[in-house]
Amino acid sequence: MIALILYSRPGCHLCEELAEELAPLLAGRATLTHVDVSRDPELERRYGLRIPVLAAGATELSSYPLDRERVRGFLESGRPAD
Repeated sequence: MIALILYSRPGCHLCEELAEELAPLLAGRATLTHVDVSRDPELERRYGLRIPVLAAGATELSSYPLDRERVRGFLESGRPAD
C-alpha cells in the first residue's frame, strides 16, 4: 500500500478540508499519516506558510486546493501526473 504524508498543524481548517476531500481517493489504496509541522523547526520552515501539503516521500503531490488528478495519477502509476 502507498504511504502518503499530510503536513499540517492543529486547527488548520484548510488541512481538515483537504484531508476530507482526500479520504475517498485513498480508500483502500493508500495510508495517510498526518505530520504536525509546528513540532519540528525544519518542517515549520519548509511547509509553515504552505500547509496543507500532501507528499509521497520527497514528492509533493498537492497543496490546497486538492489536485485530484495529480493524486489519482500517482495512485494509479506510482508517479505524479503532470
